[in-house]
Amino acid sequence: MDLTLVEHVHARRDTGDTRGLARHWRELVLAIVCLAALLVSGRAHAAGAPAPEACKALQAKYPQFKGKTLVNAINPHTPGYEALDPNDPSQYIGFDIDLGESIGNCLGFKMTYKPVTFAALLTTLQSGQADIVISDIYATEDRAKAADFITYSKVFDGVLVAKGNPKKISGINTTMCGTTAAENTGYVEVPLIQNLAGACKAAGKPEPSIQLYDNNANCIQAILAGRADTYINDVNTVDQAVKAYPDKLEKATAVTLPYSVGIAVPKGQPEFRSAVMDALVAIQKAGIQTDLLKKWSLGEDNLEAPKLIVSN
Repeated sequence: MDLTLVEHVHARRDTGDTRGLARHWRELVLAIVCLAALLVSGRAHAAGAPAPEACKALQAKYPQFKGKTLVNAINPHTPGYEALDPNDPSQYIGFDIDLGESIGNCLGFKMTYKPVTFAALLTTLQSGQADIVISDIYATEDRAKAADFITYSKVFDGVLVAKGNPKKISGINTTMCGTTAAENTGYVEVPLIQNLAGACKAAGKPEPSIQLYDNNANCIQAILAGRADTYINDVNTVDQAVKAYPDKLEKATAVTLPYSVGIAVPKGQPEFRSAVMDALVAIQKAGIQTDLLKKWSLGEDNLEAPKLIVSN
């Protein structure tokens, strides 16, 4: 008769065979730890919005994805988009999480999550450790060399500063000369700030310096600690930071960048790319994305009709 590990240990004890008992308990503890690690690493979120009627036809058109479990690489440090649920750290919450779940519901697949640094999002996708990236990533021509993008949101950046804006920063311009910006490694704002060097020199001012971090939370902490003067990123991320620290931070201004937020999928998988785009179109037509923007207080004007950004 087969015994569970616990039953086996008790059987050995009851028969007087205590040799190796400690080893069996260690095995039991190890098994529990491994199971817990497995459950935490997936961190599957609750189901997204019900699939629109049009998704039935899409599941028939793309049957190869139905019933699958796909991995979404995320940088879970952007409240409102993707972050750990403060009430249940085993879960992820946010607009991007809900949008990804809705796409999965539409095409018939489930989503699990792989947390990585922002700079590792696309390399994780390229290496095959993830199937998709839905993590508030700007779809640029340069990034399209590493992955294909389906856009879904416009980009508005906010300029986060200490309360009172002591350095009088008004945007990505010469008001940043001589200041220190905290930014995420790999963010598009980094070269924009670096490109101010010429204008600052012409004005007889020192160029801005940049501190690089792995996530938004560390960038925000750099301002709170006085190590940096500003942090420029998605305006909703900036607004969330001000909401969290209203006595210490403020938004100096908002700027429009010529980019879109996109879903990254592996190059060389045109059917998957088409499936995700078709699902996104159906979700937008059904009003689901608008509802999610409202749910997460991100502003309906962020919505953008899907378009492809690819590079050969």
